[in-house]
Amino acid sequence: MIAITTFSVALANEAATAELMADLALLIGAGDVITLSGDLGAGKTAAARALIRHLADDETLEVPSPTFTLAQSYELPPFPLVHADLYRINDASELDEIELSPLPEGIVALIEWPERAPDALPEDRIDIAFSHRPALGSTARAAEITGHGKAAAKVTRLKLLRQFLDNAGYIGAKRLRMPGDASTRSYARLRTDDGTAILMNAPRRPDGPAIYDGKSYSAAVHLAEDARPFVAIGNGLREHGFSAPAIRHTDLEAGFLITEDFGSAGVIEGDPPQPIAERYEVAIDMLAALHREALPTALPLTPETSYEMPVFDIDAWLIEIGLMLEWYLPDRGVQPSDQLRTEFFAMWRTLLEKPAAATPTWVLRDFHSPNIIWLAERTGIQRVGIIDFQDALLGPATYDLVSLLQDARIDVPEQLELSLLTRYIKARRMTDDGFDPANLAELYAIMSAQRNTRLLGTFARLNRRDGKPQYLKHQPRIWTYLNRSLAHPALAEFRHWYAANVPTPDP
Repeated sequence: MIAITTFSVALANEAATAELMADLALLIGAGDVITLSGDLGAGKTAAARALIRHLADDETLEVPSPTFTLAQSYELPPFPLVHADLYRINDASELDEIELSPLPEGIVALIEWPERAPDALPEDRIDIAFSHRPALGSTARAAEITGHGKAAAKVTRLKLLRQFLDNAGYIGAKRLRMPGDASTRSYARLRTDDGTAILMNAPRRPDGPAIYDGKSYSAAVHLAEDARPFVAIGNGLREHGFSAPAIRHTDLEAGFLITEDFGSAGVIEGDPPQPIAERYEVAIDMLAALHREALPTALPLTPETSYEMPVFDIDAWLIEIGLMLEWYLPDRGVQPSDQLRTEFFAMWRTLLEKPAAATPTWVLRDFHSPNIIWLAERTGIQRVGIIDFQDALLGPATYDLVSLLQDARIDVPEQLELSLLTRYIKARRMTDDGFDPANLAELYAIMSAQRNTRLLGTFARLNRRDGKPQYLKHQPRIWTYLNRSLAHPALAEFRHWYAANVPTPDP
């Protein structure tokens, strides 16, 4: 039996319709089908226009009704979308002529007047039926939202999100789209008369196949499974004097948060973007301050519970770098043999014993330009706002240095990388006479090789498995960073092995 979930929403005006569609935009993805039904003038086209403009992040985007063209396509930042109007369809077979039967893969389909071709609709879909509510005002509408099949879970989540926003006092806030990341999380900026805040939609991470000693990939490498680590680690960072967003409202069970808005000032500028050296210097000072702290391994979460920080261990590192064998090499036409796999993991297991034995600290894990907000109104290291830390764990300090100074998304000049490493060493030696720069350099090279090997595989997987080809453009940069670190004497064996067995990325 097909699952069905339904709930109704009263919409006082067109702005309320726009916010409903913005909430829906947080939860949908490529492959989803949304139908809009109702009498003439009930608000179908207004709802479609609001959804498309929100996804395009363009309130002035021309969104004509496709009544006469039947279908209009949009290449939107998160996914392609087709807006169709079936009012002039007399028979479902006519959908073949406009290439809507079957629906194209990898798109969101937004369909008005679905009742004109009910047999052509997939079982898994979201239906939104609009109706007039003249008793509540001339612009008032009601929307009945129904999820069928696999889409029922998204409608249930939409209802929970609306309840969360209502309870937090943000149901009437204007939603502004924010770019997502490579995870299942999505974000919106909430604007009210009192200012702005950030809405985070952080559903529990779906379990992948249990192919790593009975664990999914995310569990094996200790990625955050839900919103709880973000809350615990964020509170811990602020308690120790670092700038993480204050958390204003939470629903830990459902995975919704409303946090302080740090704004959008970053640490890069220009086209193509380049590091702002002065801001990177403060980010280095922040890392040095973090790494000389004695930090707890367990953090309070609720009055009754705490969060245990996982350890970034050799097994997790090996699983991460295994992505290169699983995804990157096949993309480059290489099917790794059993012997090659054995050599690869044996070399790495021995090399990783050194960082595994290093004094552990908090590793933020993705401390790089997209996740750093510049807070000019603050002073000192508090000007570095950290917004992505839910995957943090205990590990070697050099990992976050690599994340920052070998940014996968922008070019960090080698001279700047070296000067910032020198700055970090000086900051650490000011409070620790025994700090060993040569040891830092070796650990930095090892973690660089580990991280960049993993990223080659991760970005190949994002392209082939998740339909996100935009990440492939970063592979040549990652290759440059990787070879920069393979030049360290401690990695001579790896330099020869990679040269013999790992093809370069496509330009």
